[in-house]
Amino acid sequence: MKPGAFASFVRFVVCGGGVGVLSSAAVPLLAALMPWAAANALITVASTLLCTELHALFTFSTGRRPGLREHWQSAGSATAAYAATSAAILLLHTVQSSPTMLTEQLVYLSASGLAGIGRFLVLRLFVFADRGASAPVAIAVRPTVAAPAFSAAA
Repeated sequence: MKPGAFASFVRFVVCGGGVGVLSSAAVPLLAALMPWAAANALITVASTLLCTELHALFTFSTGRRPGLREHWQSAGSATAAYAATSAAILLLHTVQSSPTMLTEQLVYLSASGLAGIGRFLVLRLFVFADRGASAPVAIAVRPTVAAPAFSAAA
């Protein structure tokens, strides 16, 4: 049985938040072996792949693992969320040249929360939407009487 919207959202927060916490611990560990930007990129790719798997199987209970289409769409929604949070911080620094750390965190967490809600909606309504639930389309077919190709009465 597919979970309702609220249950799916709670699962989304738990899965995404859990993977986010693990990722935040993994980046500095991996950064001991390579540059921080490379470690962050690797963990971001791995965590996005893991989250897509979790969202397909657990959050939205599709009953199957995600395919390449779902992985690309999920990555696209994660990229859009990243762009939204980055834009919020850039806007903050444009409006206020030296914001306090608390202000930065408030803006970042607010933008992150809104981006998360947007990402949830995209995943629920488009990426992992139940495509098999739509009713079949009926096409009315009317028989036609074929006219003779030629007439014998001339």
